Amino acid sequence: MEIGKNIRRLVLVLVFAVIAIGFAGCGGVNDTQMLELNNLKAEVNSLKAESETLKQEREELQKSIAERNAKLEECKKVTEETKANLNKMKNQ
Repeated sequence: MEIGKNIRRLVLVLVFAVIAIGFAGCGGVNDTQMLELNNLKAEVNSLKAESETLKQEREELQKSIAERNAKLEECKKVTEETKANLNKMKNQ
């Protein structure tokens, strides 16, 4: 039992050591990578702004469509009323 715990501890320490060495080796970012990162951030911000603009435009278009649909329904009602009145006049 004691040997099993010691082996587990040793393996755990070795795993942490390998991870720590891996992180230490990946620590630096060069100027090219930083420039690319900044360019990507700028592109993301630009795309977010464009997305917001498109969302607003979509909302305006949906509002316009709703208004036109309401007018169309009103025209349909007037047409039906007119047809009904014409039928009444024919029957008289």
